[in-house]
Amino acid sequence: MTGSEQPISVAGVPPDPAARRPVPSTGVPANSHTVQGPPPYDTDRPWTLSNLLSLLRLAGVPLVLWLILGPQADGLAVLVLAVGGITDWLDGYLARAWHQTSRLGQMLDPIADRLYILAVLVGLALREIIPWWLVVIVVARDVMIACLVPLLKTRGFSSLPVHFLGKAATFSLLYAFPLVLLGSGEQGWLQLAWVLGWAFAIWGTALYWYAGGLYVAQTVNLLRAVPPLDRRQHRGVTG
Repeated sequence: MTGSEQPISVAGVPPDPAARRPVPSTGVPANSHTVQGPPPYDTDRPWTLSNLLSLLRLAGVPLVLWLILGPQADGLAVLVLAVGGITDWLDGYLARAWHQTSRLGQMLDPIADRLYILAVLVGLALREIIPWWLVVIVVARDVMIACLVPLLKTRGFSSLPVHFLGKAATFSLLYAFPLVLLGSGEQGWLQLAWVLGWAFAIWGTALYWYAGGLYVAQTVNLLRAVPPLDRRQHRGVTG
């Protein structure tokens, strides 16, 4: 990422005070990007304890997929997912407590969340526990969001502020599919997990797409309100 390419932070302003420009109203609650101040990065060091925990969580993604498809050790797969959830909370807590919040850490967390969701989705679909159309619906939303990035780059930004509805949707999906996996067993008492899992999956998927619509609206309003970079600036923006 170059100097002319800036994430829209929760502050709603570019990191460089000298290059500040107003971020337009995007039609979503103001608390998503109206708090003034610089992006909350404490360090540029990649090798912090919180980032190492994030990398450890990423390493669990192929393990989960193998447990689901190989030995079909569903209980162990759910255990790995639970450990991943704990490390997700722990790395965020340590980053804030030890002032180790970094750009890399804020990139790794959502990537890990989506990879865990994708791994479990693919594993469940291959075992015919969930239909493939559900996999397509969830993945299509992430593809749509990825398509917004080149448009944001034309205005000198690289991302949108994360909306609380997007966080709630991701949380729902992260809990939904492990519950569906547990509920796929033959034990009668696991039917409760099956019902709860599908409830989380249905509402989480709907909320996932609704939050995606909010991000599209933010992007459209940003494109209308912020002029494109001039040619000199545009040459400095890399993919």
